Amino acid sequence: MFLNVSEELKKARIGKYAIGAFNTSNLEITKAICSAAKEAEMPIIIQTTPSSIEYAGLEQIISIVKTEIEISGIDASLHLDHAKDFETVKRCIDAGYRSVMIDGSKLPFEENVALTKKVVDYAHSKNVSVEGEIGAIATEEGGEIEGKSEYSSVEETRKFVDLTGVDSVAVSVGNQHGAPEGEKINLALLKEITESIEIPVVMHGCSGLSESDIKSAVDLGVSKFNIDTQIRIAFSKTINGEYSEDYRKMMVRAIDSVQKVVERYIKLFSNK
Repeated sequence: MFLNVSEELKKARIGKYAIGAFNTSNLEITKAICSAAKEAEMPIIIQTTPSSIEYAGLEQIISIVKTEIEISGIDASLHLDHAKDFETVKRCIDAGYRSVMIDGSKLPFEENVALTKKVVDYAHSKNVSVEGEIGAIATEEGGEIEGKSEYSSVEETRKFVDLTGVDSVAVSVGNQHGAPEGEKINLALLKEITESIEIPVVMHGCSGLSESDIKSAVDLGVSKFNIDTQIRIAFSKTINGEYSEDYRKMMVRAIDSVQKVVERYIKLFSNK
């Protein structure tokens, strides 16, 4: 079943659990994510970034994700992750995405609000949920350093939510893309933020966080966690430096490796 992401995240917030959002760019990783969700019997979100869409092709990746969701019989949805401009968001919504993220976090506050509000107005007219972001994470989703991190402030987060009408908001509280060593979140700040707003809070850059920090964040009300780097690591480690007469055998082993990673995170986010 294809989820209504906004409603699912609201349920997660109330129920004190979180939805795992896992990035894909090909058939093999999508298969692994769906198999893990079916095994865990938990709803999930499957995400694609603009770079993964460029790699796989928009229609192709939509078809792969929708087909695997339908075949596996899981509760899931396709989500656009880290779009930086309105045109990309519109293109994906028009192609069939039911959930999108607009990332204006590196823009001045007023520009971030204006861009996010423009996306919200268009997306909501199409019954599509929107995730925004306030506070900057220095590392991009591929692990590249761009600018410096800036923690989300309680006041700006509340103001951003009120001005834009987003359905969920991603925050910066020490989380980083790329799974850097020693990654740790400011739980006190996170608590203040989650208590100051009524919509679900999202955390990006979770691949480097300890299980303890993740469990604490779930308890504090984080409703969605994004996982990408650990999937890339599991996939790459399985096939790098190996040779097989049939490359499909390597891909099958890579699928198994990614599935184990996704299963571990789904169990962790379920808070059981």
